[in-house]
Amino acid sequence: MNDARRDRAAFISFEESTAEDWAVIIPQLAVTQGGVPDRVLQQLGYLRNDDGGFPVDRLEHSLQTATRAERDGRDEEYVLCALLHDIGDALTPYNHEAVGAAIAKPFVSEANHWMMAHHGYFQGYYFWHHLGGDRDARERFRGSPYFEHTEEFCAKYDQTAFDPDYRSEPLEHFEPLVRARLGSAP
Repeated sequence: MNDARRDRAAFISFEESTAEDWAVIIPQLAVTQGGVPDRVLQQLGYLRNDDGGFPVDRLEHSLQTATRAERDGRDEEYVLCALLHDIGDALTPYNHEAVGAAIAKPFVSEANHWMMAHHGYFQGYYFWHHLGGDRDARERFRGSPYFEHTEEFCAKYDQTAFDPDYRSEPLEHFEPLVRARLGSAP
């Protein structure tokens, strides 16, 4: 083992790590987690001006979804999920659901995590038949205890959030929520 600075661990493999190494590393987890809200807000910003041909850009869609949920009296956790549900859209459109679900998982209920991870199948009900797909693909999940929860999310908030005339709250409105929910250990 080298004589590395003690503000960093000294191992080159986990197998040779020591308790002293981990005493240096573990406090840094809180520092890293503290930066998550800034990175999430930055990633949401990448959705701005990326409309993909939709009537509104991807950020506005996310803001509309969250605003609709908030105005309908949903709790903060649900509103956070509504805001983040499509955060991966610009990065990886074919499995964007996994990105938002992974970010939220440590901070949300099993029901809301499942909703985020599966909303694409449920959203497909509204348009996949126009593309030659199976609009009822969501039925494969009918036995899930979260089926109706996800079905309602898409029906009430997600599939309706493409209105250029809707006045959603700006991203700054949701910033305190993102910071409060994602800025520290779950």
